[in-house]
Amino acid sequence: MLRLAAGNSLCMALASATLAAPLVAFQRDSPADGAATPRQVESAHVAQEARYDTDLRRLAERPEVREAFRLIERIDPASRDDLIALTQIPAPPFKEGPRAQKFAELLRAAGADSVWIDAVGNVLALRPGRGGGQKVVALDGHLDTVFPEGTDVTVRVRGDTLFAPGIGDDTRGLVVVLNVLRAMNQANVVTQADVLFVGTVGEEGLGDLRGVKHLFGPSGPRIDSWIAVDGGAPERIVHRGLGSHRYRVTFKGPGGHSWGAFGLANPHHALGRASYYFVEAADPYTRQGPRTSYNVGIIDGGTSVNAIPFEAMMEVDMRSGNPQRLAGIDSLFQQAVRRALDQQNALRRAGPPLSVEVKLVGDRPSGVLDPATPIVQRAQAAVRHLGLEPALEDGSTDSNIPISRGIPAITIGRGGASQGAHSPGEWWLDRNGALAVKNALLILLAEAGVPMTP
Repeated sequence: MLRLAAGNSLCMALASATLAAPLVAFQRDSPADGAATPRQVESAHVAQEARYDTDLRRLAERPEVREAFRLIERIDPASRDDLIALTQIPAPPFKEGPRAQKFAELLRAAGADSVWIDAVGNVLALRPGRGGGQKVVALDGHLDTVFPEGTDVTVRVRGDTLFAPGIGDDTRGLVVVLNVLRAMNQANVVTQADVLFVGTVGEEGLGDLRGVKHLFGPSGPRIDSWIAVDGGAPERIVHRGLGSHRYRVTFKGPGGHSWGAFGLANPHHALGRASYYFVEAADPYTRQGPRTSYNVGIIDGGTSVNAIPFEAMMEVDMRSGNPQRLAGIDSLFQQAVRRALDQQNALRRAGPPLSVEVKLVGDRPSGVLDPATPIVQRAQAAVRHLGLEPALEDGSTDSNIPISRGIPAITIGRGGASQGAHSPGEWWLDRNGALAVKNALLILLAEAGVPMTP
């Protein structure tokens, strides 16, 4: 049952769309003799959108929200120094600590009530609402980058453009989180729900979403809704979690001299066969059905050109938003590895057979949040209010975890213009970057609720 404080008409207005959300689904499930026509279903959908648009417009017209928008126009360009400072603190996988400390410092300076770093390294800042902790909404950016330790992360400035590995993905996301907090505090915006401002660890690569998995694990805080800032365009709304399996495959043998020990089973030869057989099977598989991808991303091993290696390793990534398709390509991969091992061992002329270790190093669950869910509808209304056309998409982000567990969650864009994510030549340009901050603020406030009386 939905309970609202007496006189809290804005919260009631925001909730009205929530109550209306099942309307379309109800009509689609009506008995055959009273089934809604396509025109009726479309009409209900349009009416539902209109309700969310009206609620969002009323929210945006509140004096404190208009003041927050005005402040964002000043705050966001001025936060360029924060973007540069955070980017220049290396945050390779599993070594996000120094950047976490800096982000925590900035959250405190922005006026967060309490700031802490949890057991796995996530940074959290609490801004209490009026509701006594009955609902908690989180706004997140991730701390880590894909780049290994030793990468030069010095920001190079060319005109208005900033160049550095990780400057967009997702350091700019962290700055969006900071600027939403700053605008809310300086404009004295009060929410009904508590708000958590979060910087997560382990979003990229082999981090395997370890930060957000901890937050939604047994020892994590209460979180009822999740909004991640990760990706480019502000009109982009990720409500479908793209699942992935990641493996580290290691073929092992005795190794030896390329002439003196010739005839021993060669781990590199086995690895080459495994990659070949996998691609041969995966290519036709991925040309039909729900989109599915595969990639051999890292190959390593060997000591010298004249030495039979004692070890050969590769890391493989497979993705699909469809759990059955992901399981299917995983099966093809396992078969390819076993076939390669058996064939290479059959070729050996001396010595022991090769062995192989297939280790799952990444497992991101897939899932879909119904577009009729209030958080998705509110996000679309916010995008429309800002004069853009919302685009519902899938992605592999921190939101995968709450979506897979049935918790309302979306990922939204960090704004500006950028290119070259996950590459040394990555760049970000403040092309109306404030728009993404306004978008994040509107979605957060719509989800958290704003009491009529500040």
